[in-house]
Amino acid sequence: MTAPAVAVKQRAEPGRTGRLLSGISVDGSIDLDRHVEIWGPLPSLPAAVIIDAVERSGLLGRGGAGFPTARKLRAVAGGTGRAVVVANGCEGEPASAKDSVLLARAPHLVLDGIQLAARATGADRAHLVVHQGSAVIPWVRAAMAQRRHDPIVVQLETVPARYVASEESAIVRALNGGDSLPSFTPPRPFERGVAQRPTLISNVESLAHLATIARFGPEWFAEMGDPAQPGTMLVTVSGEGADRRIAEVATGTSIGRVASAAGLSLKKSDAVLVGGYFGCWIPSKVAERLPLTHSSLREVGAALGAGVIAVLPSGSCGLAETARVASYLAAHSAKQCGPCRNGLPAIAGAMSALAAGAWDERAWPALNRWLDVVPGRGACRHPDGAVRLVASALETFADDVAMHRAGRPCDGITAAPFLPIPTSSRWLG
Repeated sequence: MTAPAVAVKQRAEPGRTGRLLSGISVDGSIDLDRHVEIWGPLPSLPAAVIIDAVERSGLLGRGGAGFPTARKLRAVAGGTGRAVVVANGCEGEPASAKDSVLLARAPHLVLDGIQLAARATGADRAHLVVHQGSAVIPWVRAAMAQRRHDPIVVQLETVPARYVASEESAIVRALNGGDSLPSFTPPRPFERGVAQRPTLISNVESLAHLATIARFGPEWFAEMGDPAQPGTMLVTVSGEGADRRIAEVATGTSIGRVASAAGLSLKKSDAVLVGGYFGCWIPSKVAERLPLTHSSLREVGAALGAGVIAVLPSGSCGLAETARVASYLAAHSAKQCGPCRNGLPAIAGAMSALAAGAWDERAWPALNRWLDVVPGRGACRHPDGAVRLVASALETFADDVAMHRAGRPCDGITAAPFLPIPTSSRWLG
């Protein structure tokens, strides 16, 4: 088995002074004995103690929304009927690789977290969900095979490798035997999810953090990171001349510092894409000192999302990159409602024309109208995320917009594509 080809930035010290990727071989580690040697045995804690520890740790979900993990646990535990735990390892964000690396390098931390979450919520059923064809499947299966004595048997499930399939309501729908498409809410999964039971859906990184908190305590977890958003987080960093790499950083670390540690200089770039394809372009001068916290990013209209930091290479065109992503998001929508069926293709078409310099000024009011009316009208957050990305590009690359509108596109439109766009999983639904 070969681990995902992504460089991993390691911490030197394992165990109590380390974090999620500490002590894990870059060639992968799926041996349970080695896992216990590094981290120690999983403690047997009562449900109330687990939830209390998570609450005191201040752990926020690492899947994008940043919802308090303890509140999720408590809501599911207080539901009617036996709960279900679902670990989301789909990583539908093409610019992110953190979850794949975590599942390949430290699958037992995730599986520990699933067991703890099941204990905390009173669940008797658990699933780990990844995309079909994911490179991590052999690693996860091998780790599961070593844990036949776990109280809860974790079922490995797959969903189609398309963007919206990793949305939580789409996962519930798939596990209930339907298409992996988002559904209108309420009810939310914590109320009625898989098999109509209270369901906890948690990102695999969040569950791995849960496994460390249970071992070393909430105070240990909060020793690092921003006080309002403690701990470490996994980020995927990419840029000109650098391999995409996974770094584990303390929350609150500046974007400039993270980029610098990956060998990238923001002074050579006009902008940084933060959060992924539902994220925002931020001018490099602003991003340089911007801390990786939900509150700091909200102040500039951005979000942490999947923990993506993509530094636009010099000579690349931000509008061309955005047009490619907008077309991808339009093709990978669920096509269940007007904003996705009509709005996203119209926006993507307009952005492609703008990027190419083949612009008709009559399209400008129409583009702005779509950007205004699409958000908040879809069955899920997919159209909202696509609009956020495009709107941020029009603002951040305003000088380029003026040139392209005038029929004088920048030289960057001929540069090699930078942001990854999956091709093997194209879905036109």
